[in-house]
Amino acid sequence: MKSFKPLVIIFCFALFSFQSLSDSDKLNAIIARYEADRDYDFDRYESVENTAKYYKAEAEFSKELKEELEQISEKGLSETEKISRKLLLFVLQDKIDSNTYKTYLNTITNESAFHLNLSRMGNRTFKNKQQVDDYLEQLNKLSKSINYNIELLRASIKEGMAQPRVVFNNYDDTYNKHIVLDVTQSEFYKPFLNLPETLSATEKDSIIKIAKLSVQKNAIEEYKKIKRFFEDEYFPKTRKGLGISSIPNGKEFYQNRINYFTTSTQYTADDIHLIGLNEVARIKAEMQKIIDDLEFKGSFGDFLEFLRTDQQFYPKTADELLMFARDIAKRIDAELPKFFKTLPRKPYGVVPVPADIAPNYTGGRYSGSRSETTAGFYWVNTYNLPSRTLYTIPALTSHEAVPGHHLQISLNNELPETIPKFRRDLYLSAYGEGWGLYAEYLADEMNIYTTPYEKFGQLTYEMWRACRLVVDTGVHAKGWTREQMLDYMAKNTALSIHEVTTETDRYISWPGQALSYKIGEIKIRELRNKAEKTLESKFNIREFHEVILEEGTVTLSIMERRINDYIQKKLIE
Repeated sequence: MKSFKPLVIIFCFALFSFQSLSDSDKLNAIIARYEADRDYDFDRYESVENTAKYYKAEAEFSKELKEELEQISEKGLSETEKISRKLLLFVLQDKIDSNTYKTYLNTITNESAFHLNLSRMGNRTFKNKQQVDDYLEQLNKLSKSINYNIELLRASIKEGMAQPRVVFNNYDDTYNKHIVLDVTQSEFYKPFLNLPETLSATEKDSIIKIAKLSVQKNAIEEYKKIKRFFEDEYFPKTRKGLGISSIPNGKEFYQNRINYFTTSTQYTADDIHLIGLNEVARIKAEMQKIIDDLEFKGSFGDFLEFLRTDQQFYPKTADELLMFARDIAKRIDAELPKFFKTLPRKPYGVVPVPADIAPNYTGGRYSGSRSETTAGFYWVNTYNLPSRTLYTIPALTSHEAVPGHHLQISLNNELPETIPKFRRDLYLSAYGEGWGLYAEYLADEMNIYTTPYEKFGQLTYEMWRACRLVVDTGVHAKGWTREQMLDYMAKNTALSIHEVTTETDRYISWPGQALSYKIGEIKIRELRNKAEKTLESKFNIREFHEVILEEGTVTLSIMERRINDYIQKKLIE
C-alpha cells in the first residue's frame, strides 16, 4: 500500500483543485478534456474488435464527463457557457448511445458506402515525383481499408443490422464500373495519363509499369473482391423487414434516433406521424389553390403528372440548369441585407455535382470548407436532366446556398474562437436542415418565386419534407411497405418517380434523419410567429435571425429559450 500513497495524494489534490474552481472554470476544464486527443493504445481502424473497443472507451469517457457536467450549476455561467454545457451534454449522450446501439456497424445506406467514392482519389494532377510516390502509397493502402470495411459489414450481418435488399437497386454498377479489362481505362489510373514533364522518359516508363501493376492489384482486383462480398455474402443476408423496428432493440433504437434527429425527447413516432399528416393536409390545400388559380382542368394528381411530363419544366442542357441556378443565387444575394444583420465572409460558387456521386443525390447539395482560401460550393445536380425540374430550382437554391446552408454553415464556422471548437464544428440536422427548409419559406418574402409554378415548387419541396414525417415513421414504426411509401410520395409531391424512389430508399436505410427538416422548420416558424404576434411593431426580422444564428448550431430547446428571452427583453425596451 505504501507505494500507492503518492498517487492517492496527487489524485486528492487534483480533485480538491477541480472542486475549488468556479463553475465557469470547471466547464472550460471539461470542454478542454473533451476536445483533447484521446490516445488509446490501439488503432480503431485496425479491426472490428478495436473499433468496438474504441466506442466502448468513448462511451465510458463520455459517461464520466457527463456526470461531471451535470454537477455544474448554470447560475454562474454566461449565456454562451450555458449553451456550451447543454450542447456538450447532448453530444456526450449521443456518444454513449452510439456504443449502446452499435451504430458504428451500420456504415452503408442506399447512397453512401465505403467503396462509392474511392475513385475520387484519382482526381488529381501530378506536379512532381513525390506526388506520384504519395499516390502509389495511397493505392497500396486501399486493400487494408477495404478489408476493414468489409469486416464491419460482416459484423453488422451477425448483429442483424444489414440493410434491406430492396434499397440496393442497380447497385452492381457501383463496383462493376471499376472492374475494367484495360487498366488504363480505370478511374484510378487517370493521374498517370499526364505525368510531369520534369520526369525523364526512363522515369515515366518505370512509373507507368508500376502504376499498371498497382491499379490492377489494388483497385481492379479489390473491386472484384467487393463484388464477391456483396453478391455472395451481404445481399443474401440482408434483413427481411424494412423498418428498423424489425432488428433487435429496433423500437428503442428508432425512438433514440427520433430524439437525436429532433434534438428533443418530446416526440414519439405517433406524434410525428400525426404532425406529418396535418402538415400534408395544410400544404396540399395551398397547392390546390395555386392549381385553381391557374384554372387547370383536372385533378391534383393530373396536375402533378402535367408537371412531371411537360417539357417546359425541364432544362434542355446542363448549362441552362446551371445558369438558372446562378441567376437565382445572385438575386437572393441582393436581398440578404434586408433580412440579416450578420453575413458570412466566405463567398460561394454554383457548380455541377461531381459526376461520380451525382446519380445518388436528388437535386443538389452544399459543400463547405473551413479553409480561408476555399469558397463554399452549391452543387447543382445536372445528371439525368429529364428528372431535374426548373420550377423547383429557386427553392433548392435558397435551401442549399443562401439564405440556407451556405449562410448558416459559414456563420457557424466563423464563430469567434472564444466559442469552443466542438461547437464551431457541430452540425445538428434539426437546426441545420430545419434552417434550410425555413430558408425556402423565407425566399418567398424575398420575392424570389416569380411564377405560380415556382411557388408551387416551394410548396412541393415543403410537402416533400412533410411526407417524410409520415413515411419515415410509417416504415420504421407502423410496418409500412415500400410500395406504400412510394405511393404516398408519388401522390402528394411533384417529385419525379426517379426522385421518389431514391428518397424512399434513403428513408428506409437512414432511420430518423429525414424527420429533422420539417421538425426544425416547424419550430423556427412557430417561434417567429410567436415573436411577431407578441412584439407587434417591435418585431425586427434582422434581430430575430441574429438570435437564431449568432450562437451557431443549437438544439431546438436552446433555440426556443433564446427566442423567449429575446421577446421578454424587447417587451421592456
